[in-house]
Amino acid sequence: MDTVKIKRSPNVRMIAHRGVSGLETENTCAAFVAAGNRSYFGVETDVHVSADGAFIIFHDDSTKRVGEEEHIIEQTDAATLRAMQLIDTDGGQKTRSDLRIPLLSEYIRICRKYEKVCVLELKNPMSSAAIAGIVADIRKEEWLSQVIFISFSHENLVELRRLLPDAKLQFLTGDPADEALLKQLTPWGLDLDIYYPALTEEGLSLMHANGIEVNCWTVDDPADAERLAAWGVDYITSNILE
Repeated sequence: MDTVKIKRSPNVRMIAHRGVSGLETENTCAAFVAAGNRSYFGVETDVHVSADGAFIIFHDDSTKRVGEEEHIIEQTDAATLRAMQLIDTDGGQKTRSDLRIPLLSEYIRICRKYEKVCVLELKNPMSSAAIAGIVADIRKEEWLSQVIFISFSHENLVELRRLLPDAKLQFLTGDPADEALLKQLTPWGLDLDIYYPALTEEGLSLMHANGIEVNCWTVDDPADAERLAAWGVDYITSNILE
C-alpha cells in the first residue's frame, strides 16, 4: 500500500486529508505519522470541543462511522471518547491499539516532529473562549506560526482574525469562486478552501488577481489533480495523492 504520485510543479503544495486517510484510519496518529514520513507540505485534520472542554480530533459529529461505539462528540467526555477503539481501514478486527481518537496537542506534536504545516479545521461554530483555548494549546506547543486554520463557519474565522492578525485562514465552501465569494473573503484577509468541482480556471484567476490563495478539497483522481495543478492552484488536499 502506498500513495499515488501525481505530476505537479513544486509550487502546488499537497495536503494529506485527515492524515493519509487512504492508507490509515482517518484522523489518527497513525494517519498523521504516515503523512509525516512522506513529502506532504501539510497535514489536515478536524477539531471539536468535547462535553468537558477538551479539544478532540475527529471529523464527524458522531463516532458511528469509524468507531466501534456511537457517541456524539460534543456531548461526550474526552476519557470516554479516547477509550473507544476505531475501525481499521482494512475492515479487520480490532488488532490496532494505536487507532484511538487523538487530542489536538498530539496532532500538533506529530506535525512539529515531522516539520509539517498543520491545516486545522474548526468543525462547528465555536465560542470565543473555545477558539482562544485552541490557539493557546497550539501556542504552548510552539507551532502556531505553522498552522493554517480552515472552517465552514465564517464567524470562527473572523474571531481567529481578531486573535491572530497575521495567521493564514481559509474559508471552506462549495460555492463558486466568484465576486460574491470575494466579498466574504477580502474584508478579513481570508484565503479559499474550495470543493474542487466548484472551481473553474476563471474563478481561480479571479481569486489570484485579488491576492487570494486557493486550496482544493478533496481530490483523489490523478487526472483531476493534474488539471488543477496545471491551472496553478496553490494547494491540493487529498486522501491518497502525493
